[in-house]
Amino acid sequence: MNEQPLPLAILVNELEVFLKELIPEATTVQKYGGTLFTLKPEEKEGQFCGVFASSKHVKVSFGKGYLLEDPQGKLLGKGKYRRHINFASTADVDFDYLETLVRQAVNLP
Repeated sequence: MNEQPLPLAILVNELEVFLKELIPEATTVQKYGGTLFTLKPEEKEGQFCGVFASSKHVKVSFGKGYLLEDPQGKLLGKGKYRRHINFASTADVDFDYLETLVRQAVNLP
């Protein structure tokens, strides 16, 4: 089992609760070592973001992140599609900005 240090486990929980409250119609799927949030559990294309913990940070990942407007330049990743933001603590999370990104991701085609 991939156990995370307590502060990161708390951060994972806070981010997941935030996302569930923000998009209550979303379904969660445990996959790839984290939690995916989807509007269409039967379809891969319905996944709009995921929360994944590593040993030093928690990542909120966007499958179609390359399409998101990111005026603050917080999204990381140079792959073809996926982008993410890393958080080492709750203090690192700008929940208003994260909401903006998540709402964009939910509305992508």
